[in-house]
Parts: sequence; C-alpha cells; structure tokens
Amino acid sequence: MHIKLFESNSKTDQLKKIFIDFFIRNGAVTIADISKETDLSIPTVTKILGEMLADNIVLDCGKSEHSGTRKATLYNINPNMGYFIGVDIQRSLIAVALTNFAGELLKFKIYSDFKLTDNESSYIRLVQVIEQFLNEITIDRKHILNIGLNIPGRIDTTNGISYYYMHQKEEPITCSLEKKFNIPFQIDNDTRAMCYGEYMCGVGNGEKNVIFVNMSWGLGISIISDGKLYYGKSGFSGEWGHMHVFDNEIMCHCGKKGCLETEASGSAIYRKFLENYKSGHTTILKDKIEAGNEIVLNDILDAVKKDDILSIELIESAGRTLGKYIAGLLNIFNPELLILGGSVGAIGDYLAFPVKTGIMKYTLNYVNNDTDLRVATLGNKAGAIGACMLNRSKCLGLIKNNF
Repeated sequence: MHIKLFESNSKTDQLKKIFIDFFIRNGAVTIADISKETDLSIPTVTKILGEMLADNIVLDCGKSEHSGTRKATLYNINPNMGYFIGVDIQRSLIAVALTNFAGELLKFKIYSDFKLTDNESSYIRLVQVIEQFLNEITIDRKHILNIGLNIPGRIDTTNGISYYYMHQKEEPITCSLEKKFNIPFQIDNDTRAMCYGEYMCGVGNGEKNVIFVNMSWGLGISIISDGKLYYGKSGFSGEWGHMHVFDNEIMCHCGKKGCLETEASGSAIYRKFLENYKSGHTTILKDKIEAGNEIVLNDILDAVKKDDILSIELIESAGRTLGKYIAGLLNIFNPELLILGGSVGAIGDYLAFPVKTGIMKYTLNYVNNDTDLRVATLGNKAGAIGACMLNRSKCLGLIKNNF
C-alpha cells in the first residue's frame, strides 16, 4: 500500500496527509472546499488531487447536488487504501476490530478465553488471538497498515513497552510481534484508545476539549485539549485513579494506599460487594456464591440491571465519590464534554445520575454549565476501534510517538 506517503516528510506528501485528514473529518468535498481549508490555490489543490487520484488514494465521487449551472466534482478518501486492526487487551478478554481507512468497522470479535497477567501465558494467548483473527478476515495481510495494541497501565508508546503487563525483558512487545507477523505494531494505553474511539466514532460531536473517564476494574482518564490527545512529557498521563485522596488502609494494586481507585472503581465495587455479602446483606447472586462459583465484576453489573439492591447501592456510592473528584477536574480543565466510559461506565444512568449529583455539589456552577456529560456509546468496541483510529492518525502524523 501507500507506506511511502506515510513515511515521507516531503512538502507535497505532508499536504496529501492534510488532505486525507480533511476528508476523514468532512467526508466528500470539492476542490474549492480544500482550497479554502488549506489556503492553497485552486491549481495547486488540483495538481495534488490529481496525483492522489492516480495513486488510488482518493476517489472521484461524482458531482455535488447543490443547485446551479455548474456542479462541482466531489472527492473523498479511498476507504480501501489500507486497513487497521485494533487489539484491546482487557482483564478477562481480548477485543479485536478491523477498520478500513475511512474508519468503517468491518469486523469485531471478542475472545473471552483470556486472563491478563504479568507472565508469559498472556503473551502466548495474545499471539494466538491475533493469528486467529488474521486468518478469519478476508483482507490480505500486506494491506494491513498497522496493528494497534491497548494495554492497561503505564505504556511507553515511543519504544513499544508495557511496564505493568507483558513486559518483554529481551525486547519491546511491539518488536516481538512485528517479527512474528511481519506487520507494523503500535502500543498505547487502554483508556487513551477508548477516549479516541469515542471522540472519533462514538459520542463525540466535534468538541475540542474532552475528558474521558474510564471506570472499569481500575480508574483512569484521558484528556483531549484543543482537539489533540494529551500524553504528557513521556506519555504517562491519565493515572488519575492513583491520586491519593483517602486515609484508608486499602492497598491499591499500584502498591500505595489511599488511592482514589480504592473507593471509586470496579475493583472497589467488587471488594465492597463481597464484604457486604459476608456481613449479611442479601443479593440475587447468593445462589451462585453458595454454589461455589466465582463472582466477577460483570456479574455485579448484570445484577444492577436486574434490580439487585446491594449492587445498585454500591454503584451509586461509587458514582457519588467519582462525581466529587470529577468536579475538581472540571474546575481545572473546563472541558466542553465529559464522557463516562469503561465497563462500569456502560451501566448508564445507574452511575451517571450519582456522578452528576457529585459534580453539581462540588463543582463551580459556571464551570458545570459549560460541560455536557455523556455516557460512552461504543461499549466494549471503544478500545479496539480507538486503537485503529489512533494508528490511522499516527500514520498521518497527527499524533507523534516521540515525546
């Protein structure tokens, strides 16, 4: 495919990338639209588009439908100029997505026979999943431009290293996988990918300043400022769940005590559920527990939908706590949009209402009025789709890996 275009720093190829980004954001447009957007002359735009048409990067989409004696030709990106695969590695499953260059989802599959650990078994299973997915799709591997991995925790996107899970001592995980599949790999944090997926293909609607809260087993955030993902100096931003806010003796998985995550996360809800059950609280999950079956977080979330009082109360309590500290984020960043996502965020109004209560109680009114709160819409597809969108933007040079 057009790898040379993505690797080139020539002025013309940089302009082509700008054109592609404009198509992605606007769909089919005319030469006049591109000229106005880029401040380039009509002849220059026409010449560059001619080269892109010859290389099959852009398609002629026919005439516009506006009234007038002369109808302008519409151009758009060729969706089949290349494909991306996103691999979202979660605590107990791997979700994989295939998109074309236009961002259209062509295939999505969940592989549930997985457990995320820091030993080699997780890596071996990951390789099996990627191989299986590649064998299931009809796209030739040489047309896959990139495969993106999302992993929870601290990620070195520049060097392709995961510090919490699947840490390859011999070489970065991306290097190992590239040698195995002969396809370029990128790696990023799971929350950042979920945020970008919602921003590009989900609940986002053109907002430039966004905070995404990922409430799953852990708790993290991702920030979009002026339309750009915020990574921080080394790409480690977003570890909000490890902010010290409680004087409790609960050990967080980061090794410290008192983290926000110890009271407002899926793991906190899970811990409190078991504690409450053991102290005598009733639940519709009683029979499953007494039968000796393992209870997982999704069981509690499913119980919420079945009106289980204990599960609902725990979600509400976590939501009020979350809202209190989200209020601080809103006071600092003043975003247009706040997105609640992750496996717990997907529970919808059971979490969103108490979060709103906490926000209204602790935020400044004029700041609160600026922010629209929405629940993520992509569900368990967000991370995998987001990985595809991240890789596309990295190919176009819109997101840099070198911090």
